[in-house]
Amino acid sequence: MKFRLIHAEKDHHEVSLLARVLGVSRQGYYAWAARQRRGPSARARRDAELTERIREHHRASDEIYGAPRIHADLRELDGVRVGRKRVARLMRRAGLAGVSRRRGCRTTIADGRAAAASDLVKRQFIAAEPNRVWTADITYVPTWQGFVYLAVVLDVFSRRIVGWAMADHMRTELVTDALAMALHQRHPEAGVIHHSDKGSQ
Repeated sequence: MKFRLIHAEKDHHEVSLLARVLGVSRQGYYAWAARQRRGPSARARRDAELTERIREHHRASDEIYGAPRIHADLRELDGVRVGRKRVARLMRRAGLAGVSRRRGCRTTIADGRAAAASDLVKRQFIAAEPNRVWTADITYVPTWQGFVYLAVVLDVFSRRIVGWAMADHMRTELVTDALAMALHQRHPEAGVIHHSDKGSQ
């Protein structure tokens, strides 16, 4: 903007004076003016061509595809070799974005009828030796056919997973299977603390 103003006023005032008043360098103005005479750089022209191809693929996907899918289409359908980060940058610059089909999923559903268990660890997740404190949690893994739920049991001392189970549901057997694996693998002495959130499982 400042360089354009200098360019518009240079026939009436000295460039050095205009540059000083506007807080830019005279050399910077001359470099800008040279670029204007040369026109867009080869990279800028290539970016413009790529952006047009990206727009075409984005429209063809009903504006659903994001950078990863657009990048794959450019490579597989058009034979264009371009980096995924460059595709993402050009999409951001053009205001194009994909649509995420993933929905959030609650894994902790409290059972209001069940009595609350005591918090034996008091939020202090430390242990002096293995098999003294285990923590349990459930997470989900989105797939093309829906969610798969993963229950894990982690030894607080070693930070290693000692038991796990996976299923397409969050019923009680998901977490009991993970606990059974931990018990089978570790054979802990009596008194091991098994800490989990307040989910209904």
